This record gives sequence, C-alpha cells and structure tokens, in this order.
Amino acid sequence: MTSAAPQPAAIDPRLDLHDEISRLKRERNAVLLAHYYQDGDIQDLADFLGDSLQLAQQAKKTTADVILFAGVHFMAETAKILNPERIVVVPDLAAGCSLADGCPVDRFRAWRARYPGAAAISYINCSAEVKAESDYICTSSNAEKIVRAIPEGQEILFAPDKNLGRWLVERTGRPMRLWQGSCVVHETFSLRKIVALRERHPDAKLIAHPECEEPILRMSDYIGSTTALLKYTTADDALKYIVATESGIVHQMRKASPHKEFIEGPPEGNCACNECPFMRLNTLEKVYLALRDLAPRLEMAPELRERARVPIDRMLALS
Repeated sequence: MTSAAPQPAAIDPRLDLHDEISRLKRERNAVLLAHYYQDGDIQDLADFLGDSLQLAQQAKKTTADVILFAGVHFMAETAKILNPERIVVVPDLAAGCSLADGCPVDRFRAWRARYPGAAAISYINCSAEVKAESDYICTSSNAEKIVRAIPEGQEILFAPDKNLGRWLVERTGRPMRLWQGSCVVHETFSLRKIVALRERHPDAKLIAHPECEEPILRMSDYIGSTTALLKYTTADDALKYIVATESGIVHQMRKASPHKEFIEGPPEGNCACNECPFMRLNTLEKVYLALRDLAPRLEMAPELRERARVPIDRMLALS
C-alpha cells in the first residue's frame, strides 16, 4: 500500500526550509494538509489545518496534483481513497496510530461476523482495510450525528476507541458494543495531577477530548473534538484552560487567544506523553524531502480503495 522512498540526499544546511517548501508547493501544484497535532512549524506552513473531518473534507475538494499529508498514516490513506488519481505523499511512513494498530482487520472481521445485522461504525482512526469492512466512518466531530443516523432498534458496533464509544453511549442513549481500543496519548492523562492542577488554578476550566478516559471526562467543563475545543476557547469567557488532548492544539489556541492561558494536561509519568509519538515523527526536514522527492508515496489497491470509500462517503454525506 506504500512505496518506500529512496535514500534521500542530504539537505543543504544553508537552505531556508520555509522558503523551499513554499517554492516546491508552487512548482508541484501541491497542497499541504496538516493536523492540529503537528509541530507548530508545520502547522504554520499548512495550506489547510484541521482535525480529521476537516482534512477529509479538504482532501475531497482539492484540485492540487500532489497532496502532502502531515498527519498519521490512516489520514493519508483517507486522502488517497478520496483522490485515487492524485499523488499522495507523507513525511514519514512510520507515523502510525495506536488505535489503528490495535484493531487488525482479521479480528475486526471476526468480531463483525458474531453480530449479523448490526451496523458497524468505525472511528476514522483505523486502517483502510477496517474501513472497507465498516458501514460508516466517523470522526469525533460528527460521531454523535452518525450514531443518531442509525435506525432505532438496530444493533451498533463501534470501533476502535472504547472511550469515545462510551461517551457516545452516554450522549445518545444508544447501547453499542465497543471494541476495546484506546489512544496512547489520551489514556495517559493523570487524574491525580489534573485534580492537583485544578486546586492550584481554581479559575481554570478543564476541557477534554472524548478519547480521554471516563474519570477525566466526568470532571471536565467541556468535552469536544479537537476543532470544537479550539472554538470553545475562543468563544468562552474564561481566561485559563487545562487542555486534556494532544498538546499540538495549544499552538493554535495561543494564536487565537493570546490573552488567555493554556495549561497542557499532564500525563502520569514524567514524560512528554501528551505529545503523540507518531504525529511528532513528522518534521520540517521530512516535509521538505517529501515534496522534493515526491516520496514516500502512498499507494492502494483499487478494490480496497473502492470498498473503503463507501463508508467514508456515507460519513461525508451526513456531515
């Protein structure tokens, strides 16, 4: 599904990478799509910056010849599914996802087979193979709408994020069978440390992504998708927030509301675990090389691509 890049030539240290990336985008008629969880330098260079839903929508609308996707592997796969005729490159093929890795297609297919007649909704954080076995794809931005679109009385399977699934059950009142997967970033936020932070900052609001574990969500002032969290901090009256999601979004929050204070949610260990280790494999140097060499390039078998597109199109039609 991917073609490995040849060993790249060394980068001339005299190059201004910002200028070179801008030049190559023009020459290649390339668009740079970047997720909010990328480093700030990459966010600032992006033509379109967003969460998974917004990036899928932009990928479907683009007229560029080349799509450079600065995110993780499943996001680039989605762009290729929606743009089979375009070149899709990624900065680093190793930028994967713990949720996708924890839901292999053979196990997912066997799980589905145990519940004939059930509608299978898969969070977009899954492989193209799992998408091809699903009825609907969703993101955290539209998951509630997708769940509510399933006819009452029909059984629902939800994969692969159990925390998002549990939150949706509470939001919609629809019972669902949940795949037992979780995000390595969102499951590491420390309840103990967040409680201590709230005691030190009683004027701060706790905002959280629904991939967080239930104890964090229960004490949150606001729960929403990455984009929803950003919009909330711009519209809300509070001046201080504890942010329980991947720390890359804080770059945009500070740009949008420079007069406000944003405290990154702390993980349990003494580590940078509130940074996605996969997202942060992408660097400015790798973005430049991907545009220069048009590699690593993402490819996909037509039959898989066509099957995976069906539930994605259903999601986009409902969004």
